[in-house]
Amino acid sequence: MRKRSIFRSKLTRTLPLLKLPISDPRTPQWCGFFVNHPCYSIQSEDVQVVSILSCLSRDCFALFGTGITVHDLIFWRDVKKTGFVFGTTLIMLLSLAAFSVISVVSYLILALLSVTISFRVYKSVIQAVQKSEEGHPFKAYLDVDITLSSEAFHSYMNAAMVHVNKALKLIIRLFLVEDLVDSLKLAVFMWLMTYVGAVFNGITLLILAELLVFSVPIVYEKYKTQIDHYVGIARDQTKSIVEKIQAKLPGIAKKKAE
Repeated sequence: MRKRSIFRSKLTRTLPLLKLPISDPRTPQWCGFFVNHPCYSIQSEDVQVVSILSCLSRDCFALFGTGITVHDLIFWRDVKKTGFVFGTTLIMLLSLAAFSVISVVSYLILALLSVTISFRVYKSVIQAVQKSEEGHPFKAYLDVDITLSSEAFHSYMNAAMVHVNKALKLIIRLFLVEDLVDSLKLAVFMWLMTYVGAVFNGITLLILAELLVFSVPIVYEKYKTQIDHYVGIARDQTKSIVEKIQAKLPGIAKKKAE
């Protein structure tokens, strides 16, 4: 009960609230699942529904205790922190595009060692001159317990195995053509990726992916209404085309009739 109350208090304290009750037809479908979760009990429909995206970003993806979250990073809530992360990762990817992985990793380790060794020697000289007993400058970090318990390791492995099993099941279903349309979609996608691979390599795709991650969310947040309108039109047209293709395929049509 205590864990549930703590969970509930964290949600109500940290998450933005949607101005819609559960019974409102405009309430997203995922809200019913989230509100009925055993960790979040609601006694009245007047209680507002929390955003699950904010829940994940603030409570599950907090970065190393710095107070900044993935959601805040990609939406540029703190320009300095986002700029630092974006710039650092982009420089890293550009370095990997120009040099080998071994060279980049070696230079990074040398740079880090140069900073730590220089600071260690500097503090030692200062302590010798001032005759102080401050001790090792990194003692606070050296005393931090970073060991991974067996329980945590097994929990991570169990969570990973769930995704691995789902991926294996999906691969078998696609390659053994359980659903002809899904297998054809994969074939078309792979055919298109051959053209992408002829133009870009893996590092270039990662650079493009980072640029999209740090630009698309903020653009979508600013022009959400217009983007949703055109995406809805494209989705309806795509759905119509897929239904026409499925209707012409004998196996799919027979399956639907049954």
